[in-house]
Amino acid sequence: MAAVGAACGGEAPRAPCAFSPGGRRSLALCGPDGRLRVWDTPSSRLQHEYVPSAHLSAACTCLAWAPPGGRQPPSKEGPQRKKRKSEAAEAGEQFDLLAIGTAVGSILLYSTVKGELQSKLDGGHDNRINCVRWHQDNGCLYSCSEDKHIVEWNTQTCKVKCKWKGDNSSVSCLCISPDGKMLLSAGRTIKLWDLETKEVYRNFTGHATAVSALVFTTVRPPNESQPFDGVTGLYFLSGAARDRLLSVWQIRSDRRDKNAVMSFTVTDEPIFVDLTMSESKEEPVKLAVVCRDGQLHLFEHILNGYCKKPLTSNCTIQIATSGKDSDAMPKPVPILAAAFCSDKQSLLLVYGNTLQPVIERMSLNTTESHICLIRDVKKTMALQTEMSVSKVKTPVVSKEAKVLVPGIPGHSAAIKSQSSGMQKMESKRKPGDKEDSIEDRLGAMDIDTVKIKRKGGLPQTDSFAVLLVQGLESNDPNILNKVLQTRKEALIKNTIAKIPVHAVIPLLHELTKRLQGHPYSASQMVRWLKSVFTIHASYLSTLPDLVPQLGMLYQLMESRVKTLQKLSRLHGKLYLIITQVAALEKIQDATDINQTAKLVYEEESSEDGSEDEMIADKDSDENWDEDEEKGEQSDEEKGEQADEEKGEQSDEQEMAVEKEINGESDLDPENESEEE
Repeated sequence: MAAVGAACGGEAPRAPCAFSPGGRRSLALCGPDGRLRVWDTPSSRLQHEYVPSAHLSAACTCLAWAPPGGRQPPSKEGPQRKKRKSEAAEAGEQFDLLAIGTAVGSILLYSTVKGELQSKLDGGHDNRINCVRWHQDNGCLYSCSEDKHIVEWNTQTCKVKCKWKGDNSSVSCLCISPDGKMLLSAGRTIKLWDLETKEVYRNFTGHATAVSALVFTTVRPPNESQPFDGVTGLYFLSGAARDRLLSVWQIRSDRRDKNAVMSFTVTDEPIFVDLTMSESKEEPVKLAVVCRDGQLHLFEHILNGYCKKPLTSNCTIQIATSGKDSDAMPKPVPILAAAFCSDKQSLLLVYGNTLQPVIERMSLNTTESHICLIRDVKKTMALQTEMSVSKVKTPVVSKEAKVLVPGIPGHSAAIKSQSSGMQKMESKRKPGDKEDSIEDRLGAMDIDTVKIKRKGGLPQTDSFAVLLVQGLESNDPNILNKVLQTRKEALIKNTIAKIPVHAVIPLLHELTKRLQGHPYSASQMVRWLKSVFTIHASYLSTLPDLVPQLGMLYQLMESRVKTLQKLSRLHGKLYLIITQVAALEKIQDATDINQTAKLVYEEESSEDGSEDEMIADKDSDENWDEDEEKGEQSDEEKGEQADEEKGEQSDEQEMAVEKEINGESDLDPENESEEE
């Protein structure tokens, strides 16, 4: 027998559940509150309740029981040594495990004997775990995830043994062959892997949507004349999300035929599948399929090759209430899971609420095509509002006393008898009396009058509360936008404080819807959420179904909080880079100063220049001007003296030439020098 829960791949996944292998004596069920509960199927009693530390942020997505009688650890002193009772108990505890896949990619191993968490498998996946399967011989665990990978775990060391890519899209389901040498994986296509080489042995067409159920239906092929290699000739079954057909495939030796050989038709998407495996050619396969609509379909068919027409169910089982006590009409009770007992002639039914399920054993009767079981399921978690309202009694209070009406803090109203109000409404107005105003009439009817406009003509918190309730009841986006776009903290708090309690949950749904929109709108809605949770926390804590109602809001907040850490790290790195770039730019600006001289002074000689520089440093600005004038005068005088000297030299030369012509020149140089 084999069972598989199709909790993955659907739009609204149901609570994952799994029966213990062998005698189906235990049922593991994880409810919407994130708690794992293990029930004893014969007595329907709760055996264990485990609350993971991250049960709200990392919801349970899949469950799988470890097979009994797994490979025992080798003995250190040889095979002849007898084991003690304590060692035998420890060996039993070691393989009495329940694998829990979570939405964040980690796998928890819970020991049902010890009643505590034994280990945690991390580092293999970084996204939602869709399916976990135990190997029946070596104690290994296989898991698949939204990250497109399949991981083989060593549960002794809690480390990844092997990891490979299973599909181009997310891998949603796994199944191990009866001999333990092959592995079936499915996303939208179905692949058969060789566990030793991790290579694809066969490919199958698959479904149009993600596969949610995958299980082998036979142990040996129908034709036993040929040698059996472990998988050739075997049949396996697959179901997919939003698909009303369960397909049956046959593993052939050739690679030509990749399509399904037959199919079973059901009324809705399958969420839980259990079957009795066929061990011979004459033994039919019994199949129990629980659909999303809460019905159970039973099939019985001999797998003998291709069948063109889809097979219908032999029997359909439904459960409903009698409708005699409090309900006017019978109401359907959903079936959560079903499993065949060891005798293959009886069936275990799990129905009702996931927090308090009812487990019942019934014998199979396939002579009737439709069976409706009448069961009175008590809704212990639901509030009986009709009974509480009918038992309310109005106390007799004097006219001076004022009573606070629940749900509207700060509002007071005097309790008036109904007879006085009715007498006042029914009494006729006398000719001399004044006509009552509308406010007086509403007061006589005990209806609270709300003034929309007050002094100044601006709407106040009373009108905002009324508008908010009207917008929620009529689902008018114009009214809701007008109210929810305010940014004043005091106005938001007063508005939330004055709305009635029955409008709190619709307001939270509206805020959740708006949180998923534009970031500016999300930042606005956070202010309203803060006020709702702080003011109406006591009311929200009294709701029994608060977890499923606020599940989407919590997941939305949790996903944003997870990205906040990454964004803060990115912001810090960007801030460091920007500051470093700015600092480098400042340094470059400081080194790129224009170093070209505005004034260049060239010296004629070093001595004169140095003396002039010393004199220039000592003299004041006035002396500098005077020196410039003197310098200019001296230059002019020098020019005149040079002209005069040139004139004198030219005169002397003319006189010497005349003497030479006249013969008056003195030829003796000594006399000439003496004359000079």
